[in-house]
Order: sequence, then structure tokens, then C-alpha cells
Amino acid sequence: MKFNGLSSQEVIESRKKFGNNQLTQIPPDPLWKKIMNGFKDPMIMILMVALIIQLVLFFIGQAEWFEPIGIFVAIIIANGVASVSESKQEGKAIALKAEEEAMESAKVIRSGDLTEVHVSQVVVGDIVFLQAGDKVPADGEVISGNIKVDQATLNGETEEASKVPMIQGETYDIKDLLNKHYVYRGTVVCSGEAYIKIKVVGDKTLFGELALEVQEDARETPLQVKLAKLAQQISKFGYIGAICIIAGILLKTVFSGNTPADVYGWIRLLIDSITVAVTIIVCAVPEGLPMLTSILLSFQSLRMAKDNVLVRKINGLETAGSLSILFSDKTGTITEGKLSVVEMAIGNGKTFSKISDMNKIFQDDIVAGIGINNSSEASMGRVIGGNSTDRALMSFLINNGKADHINHENVLQFNSFDSQKKYSSVVLKYADKNITYIKGAPEKIIERCKYYIDEYGAVQPLSEITLLKNYMDRQAKRSMRLLAVAKVNGSDDTAPNLTFICVISIRDDVRKEAITSIQEVKNAGVQVVMVTGDRKETAIAIAKEAGLYTGKDDVVLTSAEMAEMSDEELKMLLPNLRVVARALPSDKSRLVRIAQELNLVVGMTGDGVNDSPALKKADVGFAMGSGTEVAKEAGDITVLDDNFSSLEKAILYGRTMFKSIRKFLIFQLTVNVAAVLTCFIGPLLGENVVLTVIQLLLINLAMDTLAAIAYGTEPSLKEYMREKPIPRSANIISKKMFTQILINAFYITFICLSILFYPPVKELFGDVDITYLKSALFATFMMAITFNGFNARTEHINPFEGLGRNFTFLVVMCSIFAVQFIFVTFGGEVLSVESLSAQSWMICLILAFLIIPIDMIRKTVTKLCNF
Repeated sequence: MKFNGLSSQEVIESRKKFGNNQLTQIPPDPLWKKIMNGFKDPMIMILMVALIIQLVLFFIGQAEWFEPIGIFVAIIIANGVASVSESKQEGKAIALKAEEEAMESAKVIRSGDLTEVHVSQVVVGDIVFLQAGDKVPADGEVISGNIKVDQATLNGETEEASKVPMIQGETYDIKDLLNKHYVYRGTVVCSGEAYIKIKVVGDKTLFGELALEVQEDARETPLQVKLAKLAQQISKFGYIGAICIIAGILLKTVFSGNTPADVYGWIRLLIDSITVAVTIIVCAVPEGLPMLTSILLSFQSLRMAKDNVLVRKINGLETAGSLSILFSDKTGTITEGKLSVVEMAIGNGKTFSKISDMNKIFQDDIVAGIGINNSSEASMGRVIGGNSTDRALMSFLINNGKADHINHENVLQFNSFDSQKKYSSVVLKYADKNITYIKGAPEKIIERCKYYIDEYGAVQPLSEITLLKNYMDRQAKRSMRLLAVAKVNGSDDTAPNLTFICVISIRDDVRKEAITSIQEVKNAGVQVVMVTGDRKETAIAIAKEAGLYTGKDDVVLTSAEMAEMSDEELKMLLPNLRVVARALPSDKSRLVRIAQELNLVVGMTGDGVNDSPALKKADVGFAMGSGTEVAKEAGDITVLDDNFSSLEKAILYGRTMFKSIRKFLIFQLTVNVAAVLTCFIGPLLGENVVLTVIQLLLINLAMDTLAAIAYGTEPSLKEYMREKPIPRSANIISKKMFTQILINAFYITFICLSILFYPPVKELFGDVDITYLKSALFATFMMAITFNGFNARTEHINPFEGLGRNFTFLVVMCSIFAVQFIFVTFGGEVLSVESLSAQSWMICLILAFLIIPIDMIRKTVTKLCNF
């Protein structure tokens, strides 16, 4: 049939009337906007308040210029690192997408000639020519030819759909993807040739409609929720501490009899009190926390890129560590994503998994029966053309080193698969006879077999049909597709008395590494639910093999069964749900919504356009690297190798990040609480300024920045995968952490104040002035919080365990020791310190080091009491 297609003028008119074939692209926020949005972070907002107060104090002459500058630099660095890192990750994703889009083209008939145009140039009314391997450029109706199409990108089904022209009088529903006359954008032609007439383009295609659904705003990540709570708690602590310090200084002044004589004296006293109070507020805020999260996200993102995982949206990584339920696709994630030969069984029930284990005669029959009798071709170690079953058979021959043995010179006739006969055949000419090899449905072939070839290559009567049928029943329950192979002398593929060669079991096999990874994820307390378009029996068989379904209390639902349930009924079953079969796109979105209403942290994997809404709605969406661009756009993380084991790594890295944040908080909040207590109690005991504003700012800036680097490079430990997920509503500071912070902060406060006010400790330094004692106090404070860094890095009793795994941590801690030595020795009047003697340094070192055995005792008691 000859088609003229559209003329150039008709193309222009169609584009004006119906639009072009481009999909609406959602541009990522520019870097400046990301930075501006970063100022909404709770910690950054508290620092902004402190910055404003410091600026006011500076302009009235009560603060040094570097005090507000220091806070401003901390804000810019903390906010900028996160924004730049996320922008770079998005840039990588956009570059990958642009490369793929640049290669998309379609074969279109224009003015009677077949021409190739970019997909975006296709218009309504175009006649598009499709061949095996082509991706359908827009939705349209088949008007000539017949094709088989892989529609997995839209419905998740691996079974190919047949598409043929519509006979006069027939109708079809375009919403039914299994209709035989309509093809959809994004689907792939597996076999055959056809001409289609384009009906809709761009955003109006089913592919485009689903792509637009991914524009919904995502809810806050678990870490954002927890940090918001922490910010409120810290701000309250800082404000209350500041008020108490102001009140304490005023009360002490009144009761000590040093009341100011005039109004200016009172104003000066208030300004001094407010200055100290503002310093306490600054000390109460862990300025390094935003910086730490930025460093962690960037560092873990780089590590994950090496493990075939692209972190596209930076917050997705930390959310992965908090997952409590993961809805996973089957095809390509839990399974290999392609059909493969599992084993072959001969007439006496003996099975083989490799051709090399067979007799030479048997090997030749296998090569002819599935290699020459095959619609695909082997070329340079790759399979070209053919349907999914033939490609699997050809891959099996290639992997077994038999591709070079496929010789088409003797082929007299090849009959491709006939849907009526349910088999294909090939006639080969040998020196003295012709042999026909038949491959197809076992029920159509085995009943005609009278003989079989045994493992030694000898022909035997096929008397054990029952044995063979029982084997096939067992394989069917394992979700195997079965193909029978037989041969007969002559050129008639309908002849009786066939000689049975083997029955081949083919399946989209479970990834071996996925089985281990699924168990690891389950051990981590994450519920894994397999969501698939397969039928229930197949889904259960795969779930059993993958270790997802054990039968005991485990629930398997189909889409139809889910549809009959109310949300409340589904919520009751959700904790025991393991498999959802015959799933529709709407089912995935509903599952995500139901789980989120139960306050669970939800993960969803997907590769098709149909998965995009659920990927977007989930707390973290894992898009497959082989999937559609729409799915990748909707996902937070792209798994480049489509492997479930990569999901396990994402969870581990996410948990490592959360652990590092908690370690940093233990370290930093101990510093902050100790600083607040020391500055609050000191004036009450008679010394208005124990730690100066400049000293406190140096402590905060040095500790925050360096500690963020130290904890940001902590290694990922397998032990993290043996812990249960942290609930979304849980505080980031646990009771155990709170106890550790208080005990260690109280000790640091006690030893520092003892240097000034407790005679037995004070006398250790000899007859020295107050500045010398304050210098010793400053040195002891710095060293104590540095030693406490070792306590914070592990929950194990031994604080030095596994220290060699993080060389950066050792470098940072040594740097802090060196920095504090420089501060005390050379700080002079600027830091209100004077150089210490070697003996004094030793005393300070011993007092500071005692925090390690004290915390070891705390950890031991906590472990014994199971706290």
C-alpha cells in the first residue's frame, strides 16, 4: 500500500492546530534560587537572627567586626555547599537526558517520500513507519502491517502486545492498553513492521499526560522534619539560657552591692549582659550542622556514583536511610529484566543447565533446534532482532560458546512462529536426507513425539510421558515459560512420530545478588513489597525465590482485590503485605498514599512512565537507569544498573549519613551545653567573663567547621543495616544521646570551673594570675571537647575502635589540638590568654582526657541496663 503522507504545508497547519511533539520540560531551579531557598532552613534562620543582633551590637560599638562576619561566612558556606552540590547532580542528569533525546528520530512519510525527522517534529496526521527496535514517537492507530510492542514503560507488563489494522466495523478503547489497534508513545516495537497514523502528540499523549503528573510538590524529608524540631528545641535552650544569664548577671550585681550609680551605668550593664547572652545564643546553635549535611550529601553522592547510583535530588539520599517500607518493581530490579534459559530436560527427566554437559549429537540438535530455528541473529557476541523468547535462546547459545556453530547454509525453509500452530520450524538439508526441527508450545509438540534422545545421543522410545508432564507442572509453578524442541526426518513439520529433543525452561530469572540484598534490607527493618503486572501465581513464585514471601502471615493481593478494599482495610493489611500482582499505575500511587498516612517513610522503584506519579509522591523515588526520562525526572535517585543491590547501598549510605549527623550533634551540642553552663555559672560564682566572646566564636567556628569534615567522612558500616529504621516522627536526639550530651557537658563544665574556683585544682597551677588560669581553662575546654569527639564517633565502649577506617577524622582531631595550642600560646591580648608552661599543659591534658574513661563507664552502664 502506497502512502503519500502530509505535505510541507499540511505539516505546518497541523503543528499550528494540534501543537508539536515536544513534552513540557520542568526546568530545575537555578543556583541562586536554590541558595535563597536554603535560607528557609531552620538552623540558618536562627543564625540569621544571631547575625542581625551581632550587626546591631557592632554598629553601637559592642561587637568586633569579625563577629558578625564569622557568622555570615558560616551561613554562606553551609548554604552554598548544599545548593552547588545539588545543582551539579541535576546538571549530570540533564546532560544524560540531552544525549538520549538528541538521538531520538522517527521514519515519516512526507509528500510521498520516506524521510527521517527528529521525534519533536512529528505532527498529528503524520504516517510513521515502524520496524523492530523502533520507539513509537507519538500515539497513533495502526493502518497497515502488524507488529508486537513492548508496553512495559506504560503498564509494567513484560508480555508483548500485538497491534494490527482495524477491520471495518471494529471499535476499540484507547484507554485499554491491550487493544489491538492503537500504539502509544514510548513503547518499543519488538517484531514486525507497520505504518501508523499519528492521532495525538506531545503532552496529550498518554506518555505526556503521565509526565505532567510528576510536577506535584514533595513533602518534607524525615531529616528536615527532625531538624525543624531540633531547631525549635535549640532556639528555646538558647533563648532561655540567654535570659537566665542576663537575669543572673543583674541579680549578682544587685546582691553583691555593685549596683550602678546612674542610668548610663545600668545601660552599660545591660549591654554587657546582652552581649554575653547573644554569644550564648550563637554558641547554642550548631552552625556546622547545615555544612555537615551538605558535606555528607556531596561525599556520599560521589561514593554512590561509583556504585552506579546517581543522586539526582540531594535530599533523597538521607531519606533513603530512613525508609520503613519499599515498594519495588519486579522486572529488571528483583529479576534480570530479560528472559534467559534456566535449564533443559530430556525425555527421561534428566536436566542440563549447560550445553557442554551434553553428548555431541545432542549439542548439534540443540544448536539446530533453537539456534537455526530462530528469528534472531548472533553477531559479534550480541543478539540482533527476534522476539524476547528467541533472543533468550540465542543468548543461551552465545553464552555457551555455540554461536559460531550456527550454520544457515543448509537451510531449505524457515517457517516463523505461527500463532495457529503455536510453533516455528526449519528444514535443513543434509547429504542424504532432510531434517525438520520444530520449536514451540509443549502441548502441541510432545503429544506427537514417539521417541526421545537420551543423554548418550541414542534414540529411545518415549514411554515416560507422565514423568515429563510432572516435571513441566513443577516448572510452571516456578513461573517458567516452557518450550519443547523436537525433530523429524523429512520436510513436513506436521508429520507424526516426532523425536523429542528437550523441553526448555525460560524465565526472567531472579538476580542472585538481589536475594542477598533483599534479606539485608529486611534485616534492616525495611518492609519490601514487590509490585508487578504479572499474574498472581507468577508473582508468588518469584517472591518465594527472592525471599520476599514465606507464606506465614504474608499477604498477596491483586489489583482487583485491592480495588474492593477501603483505605482502612488496606491499612490493616499493609504491615503483612508482600506482593501486589496485576498492579496498575493507580495502585502504586494509592499504596504510597496509604503508607504515608500511616506516617511511614516510603520508597518506590520504577522505570516506566506509569511509575512516575508514584515515584514523585514517594518520600524517595528510585528510577531505573534503563527506564524512561519521565521516570528519571520524577525520581530522586537513579539506579544506573537497575539492580536491587544498589537500593541496599542507597539505604546503607543514607543511614551512614544520618549516623554521622547524630555523631556530630553529640559532639557539637556537648560543646554548646558546656559553653552555656560555663558562661552562666561563672558569673554567679564571681567571674563575669569566663570565656570571652572571641574565644567562644573561635571554639564554635573551629569546632563546627573541622568537626563537620571529620564526621562527614565516616565510613559506611554493615552494622547500620542491622538496626531498625528511625520513625519519621522520632526526635533526632534520642534519650541515650541526650544523656551522653548532659553527662559529658557537666564534666567539662565542672573541670573548667574547678580551675578558677576549686582550690585543690586551682593550686595545681601554682601561684599565677587570673589570666593564666583562664588560659588554662580555655586550653582544657578545647582539649576536653576534642577528646569527646572520639566518644561521639562510636556507640561501642572502646572509643578508638575502627579508628583506622577514617584517616580524615584523625587528621582533623590532630589539627584541632594544634589550633588550640596556637590559640593559647600566641593569642595574647586578642584572645585574652597567655602562654602556659609544659607542666600546666600536662595538667590540662590529663583533666581533659578523663572525659574518655568517664564516657566509657557511661556506655558500659547504659549497655548493662539496656537503655
